[in-house]
Amino acid sequence: MKVLTFSLAFLLSALGVAGAYTVQKGDTLYNLARANNLTVEELRRLNNLPSDTIEIGQILRFSESEPLPPPIIKPAPSPAVPAEPPKAEVPSGPASPTPPKAPTKAAPKPKTAPIVVRSGSNFTVGGVQVILPEELGMGDAFSVRLSGIDASSAQVRFPSEIGEDVRMPNEMLTPFGAAGVYLVPGRVVLGKTTPVIVEIKVGTEVVRAVIPLRAVGKSAVVPLQLSKGVAAKLTDPGKAAEDALVNTAYERRGLPLWTKPFAAPLSSTAFAGSFGQSRTYVKGGPVDYHYGADYPAKLGTPIKAVNDGTVVIAGMYPVRGGLVMIDHGGGVSSLYFHQSKVRVKPGQKITRGEVIGEVGTTGISEGPHLHLEIRVRGEATDPADWFNRLWP
Repeated sequence: MKVLTFSLAFLLSALGVAGAYTVQKGDTLYNLARANNLTVEELRRLNNLPSDTIEIGQILRFSESEPLPPPIIKPAPSPAVPAEPPKAEVPSGPASPTPPKAPTKAAPKPKTAPIVVRSGSNFTVGGVQVILPEELGMGDAFSVRLSGIDASSAQVRFPSEIGEDVRMPNEMLTPFGAAGVYLVPGRVVLGKTTPVIVEIKVGTEVVRAVIPLRAVGKSAVVPLQLSKGVAAKLTDPGKAAEDALVNTAYERRGLPLWTKPFAAPLSSTAFAGSFGQSRTYVKGGPVDYHYGADYPAKLGTPIKAVNDGTVVIAGMYPVRGGLVMIDHGGGVSSLYFHQSKVRVKPGQKITRGEVIGEVGTTGISEGPHLHLEIRVRGEATDPADWFNRLWP
């Protein structure tokens, strides 16, 4: 494989394929498209890709001006060499009859449940009623609603997450609820352009359903041009430990801790379009999504918890600045960045509307504001969709 990859790279060089990129370990079509300010569909069209799957060593182009690279040619398997037939032994004396061997029974193969694909947003699986959204968009939070006697025993997965830039893709999820109505929260990651596939298993019956995505236009990349002092925090030695701490907290699940609608953390309104915005933080830097909503406010303005939960992170960090993270249960968490003062401690129980800190401009920030994130199993969703409703 290494020889083939080298030969293909050499051939591309000889053909003058300028700017061609060789797929590395850990690359996905989503993060390559995002880093080059393309949609996944555009990147697939540029390279004549039949699906979102790419292989290590594959050559991709990122613009029409670059020649189309040749496909990877996989070496044909070597033909099998027939085994030499055993030589007959010459008996030295009279041969004794060999008793016939009893036929051996092959071990039975484990039975796998057939997967049935259903259309529509309302159907049954093993006697359980399933209700899904009819349509979704990037950054949406949603729920798979299950009702019936066996609803609590259902198992739910999202196979469309395989190959996407998400934490714990295709995780097996157990619904929560009561009185015969159970829910599984879902989320659509930023950058996703293909439909969401949900799989529900009840007993031996397995059904997959497809939820289409709304078409969205390509948004312009916003260059932030951070000052040198603030930009230096992007490479702060403590950033790796900060990210690891937050990523570990994203793994929390448990039952929902809230019983009331979610509420805004400030009286001010978030900047329009701040959630999901494509950005570069330094000149020539990679394009990344903005995973939260930014609220303008004066320095020291009290910040309120969006709903009941438990504080899992509280302190000062290089990138997020004054940070509070609240676990609301059910895989839902809220994060509050750039605070000038943190008023809570890890392990503390919080109620909706309780003050947890004060607006500041710490971390990667050029002025007083609150950066709010509401995540489902670690993936960002639009905070505006949560407020004034008893989600889900």
